[in-house]
Amino acid sequence: MATPLLPDPSAASNDVEELDAYSRAVVSVVDAVGPAVVSIARRGARARGPDGAGSGFLFTPDGYLITNAHVVHEAKSLEARLPNGDRLPARVVGEDPATDLAVLRVEGSSLPFVTIGHASKLRVGQLVVAIGNPFGLDATVSAGVVSALGRSMRSREGRPIEDVVQHTAPLNPGNSGGPLVDFKGRLVGVNTAIIAGAQNLSFAVPSETALWVVPEILAHGNVRRARLGVEVRQRLLDRRVVRALGLDQKHGVEIMRVAKDSPASRAGLEEGDQLIGFQGRAVSSTDEQFRRLSEEASGRVVYARVLRRGQIKTFAIVPATT
Repeated sequence: MATPLLPDPSAASNDVEELDAYSRAVVSVVDAVGPAVVSIARRGARARGPDGAGSGFLFTPDGYLITNAHVVHEAKSLEARLPNGDRLPARVVGEDPATDLAVLRVEGSSLPFVTIGHASKLRVGQLVVAIGNPFGLDATVSAGVVSALGRSMRSREGRPIEDVVQHTAPLNPGNSGGPLVDFKGRLVGVNTAIIAGAQNLSFAVPSETALWVVPEILAHGNVRRARLGVEVRQRLLDRRVVRALGLDQKHGVEIMRVAKDSPASRAGLEEGDQLIGFQGRAVSSTDEQFRRLSEEASGRVVYARVLRRGQIKTFAIVPATT
């Protein structure tokens, strides 16, 4: 007669220990990041009272904070409420609708702030924590895992936001602009969107995009972009071609469409070309492409390294500026 299967007491003990470890990880993140997450109330140009709310987070101790551009766009006035109850007037330093990011400033010193990490180091299945103010409920915490990387979604002005982080931490209205952090409390994304009617489909603008956009806003009030006149997407390079040509990158930026009479068309770029470098520096993602181009002055020749039908070619391009 077979011996009946009985619960293994040691297995139950391990389950408790693992749950405790998970709980400790989330609690430590909340303790570290929570004090830097703010609730943003806005007053629109035609509204008499607050007509919207979102989330944001401080990233410097002297009062600079990040949120979504759609949270603050066309607001007549803004107020940031800290977890300790302080209410501080906030002003817009600049916004970038193309990535749905904005930088605000409140007056203060020695304020708690979030450390910015690297979404590029995330792995699918990794624990992430979202903190925000859904439906005006301050400092609401939700946890989940990274469910996909390298997603693309369109901003409210129609421009694609690349390398978006898809995760399962539940988001609701009011979470927009709040931080998505890893288990060490480092920012890996700015929560921006959900798919209405779906469950556990949440999206965040990657921290690398913020690391590029925020300095541009601080320096210029907006993001300067050099325009090639192409639609692009990140694309995995053929491993055989990578080996044959001795490339040290796995991804490039594939050209999906070339606009007529654009800088790209005048330079001779074609649909299907894969951009792999500008000015001698590798380009492995669309964000890198925009950053590399933005570092160059408009109206000046830049040299693009392109993979075309298994061969590397160099094109001289004179970008325009948007």
